[in-house]
Amino acid sequence: MAPLLAAALLLATPASARDFLSRAITPLAPPSPLANRLTHLAPTADPQVLRLAAQALSCADPGAERLAVIDFSLPSTEQRLWVFDLVRDRLMFRELVSHGQGSGDAMASEFSNVPESHQSSIGLFRTLNSYEGSNGYSLRLEGLEPGINDQAFQRAIVMHGADYVSEAFIERTGRLGRSHGCPAVREEIAVPLIDSLKESQYLFTYYPDPEWLADSAFLRCPRDDRQLASVTR
Repeated sequence: MAPLLAAALLLATPASARDFLSRAITPLAPPSPLANRLTHLAPTADPQVLRLAAQALSCADPGAERLAVIDFSLPSTEQRLWVFDLVRDRLMFRELVSHGQGSGDAMASEFSNVPESHQSSIGLFRTLNSYEGSNGYSLRLEGLEPGINDQAFQRAIVMHGADYVSEAFIERTGRLGRSHGCPAVREEIAVPLIDSLKESQYLFTYYPDPEWLADSAFLRCPRDDRQLASVTR
């Protein structure tokens, strides 16, 4: 069994069964240097998720300066967004982030590429420009995975600040508020966080969807074949 497919099966399986599967399938290849760096900078994040994020970025653009990772397998009450400065080798942000109304309540479980679904999308995105819109300072996103997130721009899936992303909202409701599919962050940090990611940086959003994990070109390309994203520029 291919190493990446093994990773897909492990990540798509409930934690209670992962120990059994880890003994039954081929061990993963050693983590890449980038995966090791991300794990060192974000020890609270799932190292398997960071390994997949590193693989996707290495496939798309090994010279990228910034990478954001969202782990949508975690509840919205947890800080599940990490922003890495890959040039200075530091963690810039660890933050709360919302998911779409159509994706679930406190836990997201449904994801879509379809307009008006109000669901979040998974996969690899390239960041575009920042702008002032109806949700304030916002960051446009370009989905790079056909059929998975490539309608993000048309759906107006952007990163922005929102008053429903806060510890106070969690205390009142037991979860964050939900967007129309956008990864919304705390209003207090929206500007510096967006400025750290704008203009051709990357966002990797994870959920253990078996089909995506098995089929994503960014998770399957050899480490020496890193032109997938550049051809879409």
